[in-house]
Amino acid sequence: MPQMVLDDDDGVIAMLRESVAAFAEGRPGPQTVRSIRTAESDMDKAQWQEMAEAGWLGLMLPEALGGAGLGIREQAVISEALGRALVTAPMATASVLASALIAGSQDSEERSRLAANLVSGSSIIATAITDDIEASKLIARAADGAIYLDGRREFVEAAHAAVDFLVLARLGDEDLLLSVPAGSQGLQLIDRPGVDGATISSLIFTGCRLDMSRILARGDLGGLVEKAIDLARLALAAELSGIASKAFEMASDYTKERVQFGKPIASFQVIQHRLVDLWTEAEFAGSAVVNAIERLGEGDEKAARLAILAAKARASDAAFLIGRRAIHLYGAMGFTDECDIGLYLKRAVNLGAMFGQAEKLRRQFVSLERAA
Repeated sequence: MPQMVLDDDDGVIAMLRESVAAFAEGRPGPQTVRSIRTAESDMDKAQWQEMAEAGWLGLMLPEALGGAGLGIREQAVISEALGRALVTAPMATASVLASALIAGSQDSEERSRLAANLVSGSSIIATAITDDIEASKLIARAADGAIYLDGRREFVEAAHAAVDFLVLARLGDEDLLLSVPAGSQGLQLIDRPGVDGATISSLIFTGCRLDMSRILARGDLGGLVEKAIDLARLALAAELSGIASKAFEMASDYTKERVQFGKPIASFQVIQHRLVDLWTEAEFAGSAVVNAIERLGEGDEKAARLAILAAKARASDAAFLIGRRAIHLYGAMGFTDECDIGLYLKRAVNLGAMFGQAEKLRRQFVSLERAA
C-alpha cells in the first residue's frame, strides 16, 4: 500500500492513522459526499463535530490557545488518511489555515474566542484567502469607530456552514486580518456547485461594518499569511497523496476482478505495466510530502518553501493522473456515478485547484529557486 513513510518511535503516527480509519468506518466518505451533494450543502456539520471531538481540528493550535500543540508532521498523517477515506471536510482551510492565522494573531478576546470555537467545533471558521495574497485583500476604510469592507472573494469553502470568516483587507498603508460574522449586514453569499456537486460560494462585501474588536492582526502581514498558506498547501498535498494511494489500490483490486477473454485483466502484461506506473506516481507523491515535512523541520525557509511547492504540484498531478487512469481500467463502469472511483477523481480536481494549480506552483518553484 503506497503511503507516507515517517519515523514513528512513539507510535503516534500509527495511532492517528487508526483513528481516522475507525472514524471513516462509521461515516463512509463516498456516502457522505453523495449526501452533501443531494442536500445541496457545502459540508457535513455532524462529521465536523465528530472530528473536533477526536481532537483533529485544533491539532496545530498552541496549547495556550486550547489546541494540541502538535505540528505539520502529525497533521499530514491525518490529512493523508482523510484523503484515503474520502472525508471531504474543509480541513486545510477551516482547520490548518485558520489555526495558523489565529496562532499568529495578536492576543485578544476575539482571538481566544475563535481558537476555543475552532477546537470545540462549536462554530466553523471559513477562510476567504487564496495564494494570491494581494488579490485576497478587501478594501477597508475606518469611520465612526468601525471598519467598513468592500470587495469580493471567490471560491470559499464551507461559507454557508460558517459562523465566522477570516479575511484580509487593506487600510491605508497597512494590512488587516479580520474576523467577519456570518450574516453581517453588507455581506452577500452567491453559491455555485463545485466539481463534486458540493456548494462553493462567493462573498460580496458592500460597506460591511465591523467593530474594531474584530481586528486580529495589523501591519505587514505578508510573512504570517505566506507561512499559513504553506502549511495549508502541505496539508492539501498530504490529502492528495492519500487520494492517489487509495485510487491506485481501488484500480489494482478491480483489475483482479474484471475478466476479459476468460482471465482477470490483472494478468495482462500491459495492465501490469500501467499499474506499476500508477504505483510509482503514488509513492513519489508520498515521498514529496515527507521531504517537505523534513525540510520544514530543518529551519531553512527557502528550502522548505521549495519542497512544499514541489509536494503540492507532485501530489496534485499524481492524484489526478491515477484517478483518470483508474477510471479507464474500470471501463464503462468507472464513468457511472455509482462507482466511487469517480468521486476520488473529482476530489483530486477540487484540492488540486486550492492554493495554486500544479503548473502555477512549478513556475513559482523555478522563480524562487533562481532568486538570489
